[in-house]
Amino acid sequence: MSSSQNPLYFVLAYYHFTPISNPHQEVAAHKEFFKGRQITSRIYISEQGINGQMSGLQEDAEAYMRWMHANPLFKEMPFKIHSYHENVFPRQTVKYRPQLVALDEEVDLNDTGEHVSPERWKELMESDEKPLLLDVRNEYEWQVGRFEGAECPPCETFREFRAYTEELKNQVDPKTTPVMMYCTGGIRCELYSSLLLKGGFEKVYQLDGGVINYGLKQGSDHWLGKLFVFDDRLTVPISDQPTPVIGKCYHCEAPMEAYYNCANMDCNRLFLCCPACLKQFQGCCAQACQEAPRVRPYHQQDAHKPFRKWYHYFKNKEEVPS
Repeated sequence: MSSSQNPLYFVLAYYHFTPISNPHQEVAAHKEFFKGRQITSRIYISEQGINGQMSGLQEDAEAYMRWMHANPLFKEMPFKIHSYHENVFPRQTVKYRPQLVALDEEVDLNDTGEHVSPERWKELMESDEKPLLLDVRNEYEWQVGRFEGAECPPCETFREFRAYTEELKNQVDPKTTPVMMYCTGGIRCELYSSLLLKGGFEKVYQLDGGVINYGLKQGSDHWLGKLFVFDDRLTVPISDQPTPVIGKCYHCEAPMEAYYNCANMDCNRLFLCCPACLKQFQGCCAQACQEAPRVRPYHQQDAHKPFRKWYHYFKNKEEVPS
């Protein structure tokens, strides 16, 4: 079959901290560049820099990388690249955000943890005396996949890691305990490593490029399960190597790696669910949610596509309950 019948899409993940005097101008420039191109995205730009994920036809994605590297602000920015059979974001989003990642804490981006290459990370994972291994992601992310032996904080949002820092200081001696931390693509480690250093930790290491880069460079060694990603795919393998399933159905705890949003739109909890429980609870995370006033119709929900807005379930806007 010809390439025109099987188009190849690239999924790009990237971030770069660099002072941007006019981030709104960069947002406008992105939107202008994307016109006429088959690109979907979730890109945030601030005075601090850029945090982006996008997908597009291979030629459009390659043109975007060339365009970005031609800009002096982003000429050194690395891209992590995966191929896929379609675009992975529901729409094209390019926005200004005061914070690239919501931490609500001032940190010194000139004082961050030591970047550790995937190769060195693997060596540390295999050493007899490895540092404290810390997963710097939300709870629903590490439930479906994580490194062997990782400390997984019960944080539902990144903001909660500020309070977790104090808990960690009560558990270990920050002056003598080295910390190895990792996240999906690396950006959260930039911020949190700085926060740990600010809090008195003296030896802080971060996985360069995050789990995505590790999978690309080292495969799945020492990794368990799938990687949670913030697009239509929701979970992906980090490499071609098989890994054990560690996720569990929210209801019956059967091994499971498929995520769903609760069909109760006023709950919308993201949870792992097996097919039997999904049918039994009609796509809801609890029986109470099945009886809620705004419940999406159950029709064998697709774990890898987002639910549509509430009004899409009605023929006319006038029929939409308030």
